[in-house]
Amino acid sequence: MKIYTKTGDKGQTGLIGARADKDAPRVEAYGTIDEVNSFIGKAMTELDAEKYADLLADLEAIQNELFDCGGDLADVRKEPNYKMTEQPVEVLESRIDDLMEEPPLLERFILPGGSPAAATLHIARTITRRAERQTVTLMKSGEEFPSVVQRYLNRLSDYLFAAARVVNSRAGVPDNEYVRSAKVFKNGGRAKKRD
Repeated sequence: MKIYTKTGDKGQTGLIGARADKDAPRVEAYGTIDEVNSFIGKAMTELDAEKYADLLADLEAIQNELFDCGGDLADVRKEPNYKMTEQPVEVLESRIDDLMEEPPLLERFILPGGSPAAATLHIARTITRRAERQTVTLMKSGEEFPSVVQRYLNRLSDYLFAAARVVNSRAGVPDNEYVRSAKVFKNGGRAKKRD
């Protein structure tokens, strides 16, 4: 089976219902979501199946949800068949709250790093933030897609932060605090903040 079609050789790609330039904002957004998904897959290969069974289950579900997000962004038909709902957003919120109870109290900003899997999750987190910024750009330009995608990406970046801290905690690796950080988190980072 050949995986190349040569249809993209002139700088365009297929959406669901149309074609677009490969550097179009919509294509950039779902391409960035694909980057997030790839780094999540890498993190999964770095996690022990027994110690991190709950996180691995979360991340497998997230990979599928990211595929749904990308598909929804690619669907430009007059009557699109969107897949994302609010339910995955609610699940992420619940999991964030649970996970933030596990690691040591957080008072200062931390630097990405620690164990290999935590570092990979931090990479996924920052790429998720970029994907979210790109969906905001799409919204402001009037492009149509389900707004839940942007909300999901916002929560996902918070989830990945919490997951990275849990990975370090379970591995016995301390988070690396930003040395010039003042104490910026109330309640040790336990507050249920949504932005």
